[in-house]
Amino acid sequence: MEDAALTFNRLRPRLQGIAYRMLGSVAEAEDVVQDAWLRWHDTDRSAIANAEAWLVTIATRIAIDRLRRAKAQRDHYVGFWLPEPQLSDSPSSPERLLERADELSMAFLTLLERLAPASRAAFLMREVFDADYTEVAHTLGKSEAACRQMVSRAKAQLREARPRYEVAPEAHLRVMRQFAEALSLGDFTLLRSLLSDEAELISDGGGKVPSFGKPLRGDARIAQLFYAAARRLQSAMRIELAVINGQWGVLRFIDGVLESAQAYETDGQRIVRILVQRNPDKLMRIAAARTRA
Repeated sequence: MEDAALTFNRLRPRLQGIAYRMLGSVAEAEDVVQDAWLRWHDTDRSAIANAEAWLVTIATRIAIDRLRRAKAQRDHYVGFWLPEPQLSDSPSSPERLLERADELSMAFLTLLERLAPASRAAFLMREVFDADYTEVAHTLGKSEAACRQMVSRAKAQLREARPRYEVAPEAHLRVMRQFAEALSLGDFTLLRSLLSDEAELISDGGGKVPSFGKPLRGDARIAQLFYAAARRLQSAMRIELAVINGQWGVLRFIDGVLESAQAYETDGQRIVRILVQRNPDKLMRIAAARTRA
């Protein structure tokens, strides 16, 4: 039993990583890992030649089933559905040695929602977790040829929607520091200067707090939104830079309570897209972490 627990705990981060990218929810990912543990605990492990392959297969299949059910629920979600954000210590933390920031970002997880569950699993296993097609095929119960086709189609489906520029972390952080200062000061001119002319803001309130029913577009409109909030809230508002899903973003507190987690895409000079998570259910873990800190 001890060896079984040690093996599972060694592989837990990988299982959690797969499940979170599949579902975009920390809570649901934790449920997947727990289900995988129960099956691991109850199986005859002497018959398992490769524990990692077995656990990855089980966790992925559980995640696919859960995502199929979740997609039906998300079709009736109020407003935009955005993933649950996660905090990390820094963009280069040891936990991220096998992943790149753009493979964990809110923008990337949002894009993955375009894919069918099996295609999402195949794409993630191959392109993010570097599994070979033999492993992908075994996990999904399909032929290698079918899996290659699924991954190819997924890449094509995502290609057009992904950012067409690469931004050094230092450049992204520089823009974010300037924007965070502009948010704190409520400086309309500076806010607008740091936004692309065609900047876009998408927010998720989950029907529990106000959010926009469609994307807010344009530098002036977005700058005005942040400016008005700063003027209205004044000293009740606090802006904090934080690493959200591997990239620098913003946490906004009102009267000491976390109001939103904001992920930003930049071109290295200006902000092109903002994803604002306001759903209180999806902010609970970050709020709790900041309270403990």
